[in-house]
Amino acid sequence: QVRLVESGGGLVQAGGSLRLSCAASGRTFSSYAMGWFRQAPGKERESVAAITWSGGNTYYADSVKGRFTISRDNAKNTVYLQMNSLKPEDTAVYYCAADPVTVLRGAPDYWGQGTQVTVSS
Repeated sequence: QVRLVESGGGLVQAGGSLRLSCAASGRTFSSYAMGWFRQAPGKERESVAAITWSGGNTYYADSVKGRFTISRDNAKNTVYLQMNSLKPEDTAVYYCAADPVTVLRGAPDYWGQGTQVTVSS
């Protein structure tokens, strides 16, 4: 069982930055693939970024490449999403997800409750 708690969301002006954190419980965190997803009002949830258990491989959606960075600290059971050059279209609820294999196929096994990110123009 893995419990995920996101933090770091908020209101920021376009061009600004935020760093999201996802704290995980459970002794097997370091063996899980992790990812960030987002869902804007009226839209489907989409994957934003993902990272393998070791941190050796990452994935980014085209819309955030070059602006967002995913990282993890297995000693702290935490995964981060650094978001720079934010745009109004980044406004969404951001969710952290974990899966023992991959978060990019099917539905990840575990989800956080979400944190709101609002980017004003």
